[in-house]
Amino acid sequence: MEGMEEKILILDFGAQYVQLIARRVRESGVYSRIVPYSVTAEEVRRLAPKGLILSGGPSSVYEKDAKHCDPKLFDLNIPVLGICYGMQLLATCFGGTVAPSPDREYGRATLELTEIGTKSPLFRGTPETQQVWMSHGDHVTKLPPEFEPLATSTSSPVCAMRHCEKPLYGVQFHPEVVHTQYGTETFLRFVREICGCRGTWTMKNFAASAVERFRHEIGNGQVICGLSGGVDSAVVAAILSTSIGRQLKCILVDNGLMRKGEAEAVVRAFEGHFDVELKMIDASNGFLERLAGIVEPQEKRRRIGHYFIDVFAEAAQKLGNVQYLAQGTIYPDIIESGASLDQTGGNPAATIKLHHNVGGLPETLGFKLIEPLRELFKDEVRKLGIELGLPEDFVWRHPFPGPGLGVRCLGEVTREKLARLREADAIVIEEIQGAGLYRDVSQVFAVLLPVKSVGVMGDGRTYDDAIAIRCVTTDDFMTADWSPLPDALLRKMSTRIINEVKGVNRVVYDISSKPPATIEWE
Repeated sequence: MEGMEEKILILDFGAQYVQLIARRVRESGVYSRIVPYSVTAEEVRRLAPKGLILSGGPSSVYEKDAKHCDPKLFDLNIPVLGICYGMQLLATCFGGTVAPSPDREYGRATLELTEIGTKSPLFRGTPETQQVWMSHGDHVTKLPPEFEPLATSTSSPVCAMRHCEKPLYGVQFHPEVVHTQYGTETFLRFVREICGCRGTWTMKNFAASAVERFRHEIGNGQVICGLSGGVDSAVVAAILSTSIGRQLKCILVDNGLMRKGEAEAVVRAFEGHFDVELKMIDASNGFLERLAGIVEPQEKRRRIGHYFIDVFAEAAQKLGNVQYLAQGTIYPDIIESGASLDQTGGNPAATIKLHHNVGGLPETLGFKLIEPLRELFKDEVRKLGIELGLPEDFVWRHPFPGPGLGVRCLGEVTREKLARLREADAIVIEEIQGAGLYRDVSQVFAVLLPVKSVGVMGDGRTYDDAIAIRCVTTDDFMTADWSPLPDALLRKMSTRIINEVKGVNRVVYDISSKPPATIEWE
């Protein structure tokens, strides 16, 4: 696919920031892919990357069970950038020494470039003194032979280094974190100057290439695509509609778990924009029957995912000879579900939650699966949607999970509780739009808690439900900060919910960041 022929592989050693590394590389106009640290030199040769990045990690390189990469990687003559643990690993592989630092560095630190560093391709043109972000307890105490220092910091005598002859670089700080002043420039110089990439990774190129790819792969086949109301499935439908036209059949399943006015919004987004057949199916009774009595979040996701496939299979039989099922799986879904992105082995990330279109699928689909977005982060999906002609107001709608309100209604899901949650959520969205903040935050929604509390309304005692409001800001949905909404706005949301949603007498605001929390409560 155009733009993906130049790629940077990121070897994941369990870093908390590995997804940020991938995003920073892509922001430099170069495609990046995260692979397990155990990838072999032969597998890397087959993938033919323009460069390698060794991520950070929680281990110490001198520990007995420390993660190590294939040492033959350094014989491939591919440029390498080691970050934090990655630099320490590079140092030990070439005969250097790593030891615990007497003064650990966490947070902001001052980097001082050496004279060699100011002239190196990695730092050329940046100030001799700059602010960086540190997160380490070990440091390089002895440079490997044939390496030279590029920078120092207060607690790291070797804060950056390079091989004198090979294109091997290491930095102790984290250039992927926004608090590093010139982190973006560091990645840009590595992928463009050191790796020689041209920077062809754009959503315009991706769109054109994806349209041609699926036109060729699908041929005369028939495809069904489930529209959930979210931007991911809508962009998938837009790609395939452009590729194969009326061979695409879109199905909007009313699972009883959608937001208020969701179905109507989806229909409006496609009317007049794409020549696509859109069929609506009311399967709400079936979903709610399967969720009756279920409180465990993973089981909810499994049941919702499995029944989606059952509904699709039945709809496909009525539509005729359908061979393909298209889904809006995106890269964070793959990572959080612990699934493998390619054939280099399993993803080392822990399974955080099952996404209904990844871990929630049954083993036997009955369709060939098409996932046009599985390489993309959320912001890239939005840009792609604009390239494909989707209305901007629809593209920028906040994300909605595949299991819908089923994972925002904590505990057992019932029709009554869903109605209560739907009204509360609509108030939250309406008020944040009215305040002009909808595009300033990344996601905002209501959660119905499995908690009742005592209240007083009309001089009488109540014992009713609690609603939590969740609002976050993020670039990639892999990490997120809670949004400090204005007090007056929160007060108005709370007042309206308690007054207008029968059965609710308490509203709380979620001030948890991701990590340690996830964006969704389940």
